[in-house]
Amino acid sequence: MSPDTPASSAPEEPVAAGLRLAAGTFTIWPAGLPRTDRVTAGWAMALAPLIGLGLGLAGAAVMAAAGLLVSPLLAAALGLGTLAVLTRGLHLDGLADLADGLGSGKPAGQALDIMKRSDIGPFGVVTLVFTLLTQAAAASEAGPTALALAVVTGRLAVTWACVTGVPSARPGGLGAMVAGTVRQSTAIIATAAVAAGALVLGLLAGGLVVFPVAVAAGLGAAWAVRAHAVRRLGGITGDVLGALVEVATAAALIICAAAP
Repeated sequence: MSPDTPASSAPEEPVAAGLRLAAGTFTIWPAGLPRTDRVTAGWAMALAPLIGLGLGLAGAAVMAAAGLLVSPLLAAALGLGTLAVLTRGLHLDGLADLADGLGSGKPAGQALDIMKRSDIGPFGVVTLVFTLLTQAAAASEAGPTALALAVVTGRLAVTWACVTGVPSARPGGLGAMVAGTVRQSTAIIATAAVAAGALVLGLLAGGLVVFPVAVAAGLGAAWAVRAHAVRRLGGITGDVLGALVEVATAAALIICAAAP
């Protein structure tokens, strides 16, 4: 090679590529084209809670700033609207699609076809409206800090949905790329980190137990939905992952709002 020929760039480390893939998957940030093998996909799903932290802080900041000028409910709605913008509304779309597919009562193949359609049916509309109303009402009661924690919990639910042993419902698509890519030990470490952060937040907010309980409730709700989706559809899809984000977020906010 001549001195004038540029040296080829070193391949990107899997962790860095996974972080970029996670950012590109879960946010509107233009992450470029990182490597997309299953190792990278596993890192992306494992690092999803970290992306959730950034999103949660953004939503909480908007909610806190808006709360100085408007009612808590409207401030919460603005915070949730910020999250919808920063995620392109993909998780909400996944929630509506999954509701339509499962609500149809059709066999797995037909339900998956329904979920692929661009329109939203009555089950999807009702589920979407109910979930957003629940999130807004609960966030207005629980406050910006709880919103940030709930957003992280929603992305942690995705990490657990991609652990080894959870199948994909289709041979292609996002579900096939990420299904089974996360080791259970990695998911446990991610959960321990989120739980530790929740405990610190609880100490600072004077509610020692409620935030860790909220994380557990969010994961439990997501687990129930994931188990039902796997039983009905044969595995996970990108829509299932999006639905889990919203379900876990809502459940965590409800627990935070219910705390005295």
